[in-house]
Amino acid sequence: MPHLPQTPRLWPLLWPLFVELALGMAVGVVATALAARVSDTAAGAFALANHVQITLFLLFRIVGAGIGVVLTQALGAGQREAARSLALAALGASSRIGLLCTLIVLLAAEPLLRLMNAPAEALPLALPFLQVLAPALLLDAWNASMAGVMRAHLRARDALAVLVAMNALQLVLALLLMPKFGLVGFALAVLASRLLALVLHAWLWRARLGLRPALADWWRWRRAEVAAMMHIGLPGAGENLGWRLSFMVSVAVVAGMGTQQLAAHAYAYQVLHFLLLSSLAIGLSMEIVIGHLVGAGRLHEADRRLRRAMRLAFGSAFVAALAAALAGPWLMRQFSSDERIVALGAQLLWLAVLLEPGRAFNLVVINALRASGDARYPLYVGIGSQALVLAGGSWLLGAWFGLFGVFVAYVADEWIRGLLMWRRWLRRDWLAHARAARRRVRAMGTPA
Repeated sequence: MPHLPQTPRLWPLLWPLFVELALGMAVGVVATALAARVSDTAAGAFALANHVQITLFLLFRIVGAGIGVVLTQALGAGQREAARSLALAALGASSRIGLLCTLIVLLAAEPLLRLMNAPAEALPLALPFLQVLAPALLLDAWNASMAGVMRAHLRARDALAVLVAMNALQLVLALLLMPKFGLVGFALAVLASRLLALVLHAWLWRARLGLRPALADWWRWRRAEVAAMMHIGLPGAGENLGWRLSFMVSVAVVAGMGTQQLAAHAYAYQVLHFLLLSSLAIGLSMEIVIGHLVGAGRLHEADRRLRRAMRLAFGSAFVAALAAALAGPWLMRQFSSDERIVALGAQLLWLAVLLEPGRAFNLVVINALRASGDARYPLYVGIGSQALVLAGGSWLLGAWFGLFGVFVAYVADEWIRGLLMWRRWLRRDWLAHARAARRRVRAMGTPA
């Protein structure tokens, strides 16, 4: 494998990740608009199928979060052969998880859609769309793992180039196929674009990393390497699942308040998705940087780098949220002409000025803790706060203060979790986990 820089820098990782995340969100908006051009029912069917996909994609996080951390630690420690084995193990594990998800969708698409209370008129459109889309889950599993390996090797720009090519092909084919085939045409466009991404990733693995998987590597279960990934990935996936379930409870609370409140909540959250981009990109970039530094045993430098990144994330989150709050009425009018909904949404965006800096702690410090090997503490704190504060607080405060109370629960949850994570980092409770992770990585192979 190629020689890696001694000190990974944040900016070369940060800007490609930021563009990649922004592009992914923009493509999602365009895809929804294309579905809406077919009909409102098609847009609803598209949204339902997407929810199924997103839920199943949490399974990929088990491998994705784990490979990103363990591989960067191995590379930081100079364990080239161990890094190669980990990359191939991620490929084999992704095949099994992706195939499982594909079979679940093919065999249980209708029960899954009915579980989500799919309207009778949307089900005939959502069902074939989801079934044709099923093989894309296997392709997504491979692409997610292969892109994660590229980023761990500090090849973020190459990963971005693949994403741009993939999304460009998807949009062109969707425009060509959807007028004739509807949502099934969009599913075919997704499949073709994922196949292109897989071919490009396989070429980049050979050209940039010197990785040439044999046919058996696409299925082989490397127990030791997978166990190392699961040590990080399982708690990460569990924390994400806990948040999604708790958030669904809060949405159910809002839905009981009425159509206007539900619409204002949905529109405000669309804006929040874009506000978190900078913190999320910084968090994912720092996970790579911290992983390399932990593997190299440079723990004091890891501490200094995280503190600088937190200042950047906190400041950018506050500025972005303040700008959105000031532009709140205009932003809400892009979604609705109902002045009641506009007023509600604009009020919620002022709460985002408190919400987003708190979220910055979670998106950056949690990733740093995982990169150090301290993966279970974020899980335990996360599930506790999400259940009691996010879900329980939404129910209690929503009953007393309506939609405003639900957003107060969001703010409280992010700040409680964020401050507890920051406290753990400042107390250096992660150091023991970092040293243990370094010992595990060094035991995987001989230093280069």
